[in-house]
Amino acid sequence: MTLNPTAKTLLRHEFIGLKIKVAKSSHRELCGICGTIIDETKNTLVIYHKGKPKVVPKGYSTFHCNLSDGTIIEIDGKLLIGRPEDRIKKRR
Repeated sequence: MTLNPTAKTLLRHEFIGLKIKVAKSSHRELCGICGTIIDETKNTLVIYHKGKPKVVPKGYSTFHCNLSDGTIIEIDGKLLIGRPEDRIKKRR
């Protein structure tokens, strides 16, 4: 696997350190949050936004992830639910 995620391998990569934006969410106050992922749990992403960590539930949100080549990928948060170490091992 390469060090930088691609559109095909994104779900099998570590998310901490990636730039991400909450594109849609059933929680309106979370829409538009963008920044760097600083932590991930089974059901949440912690995004460093405007100098503060913001906890965003994965299952209620759709994210836009910026890859190193400038590509923007839309990810349904429901695909991300689960422990990060288990998600990395899964084959899709």
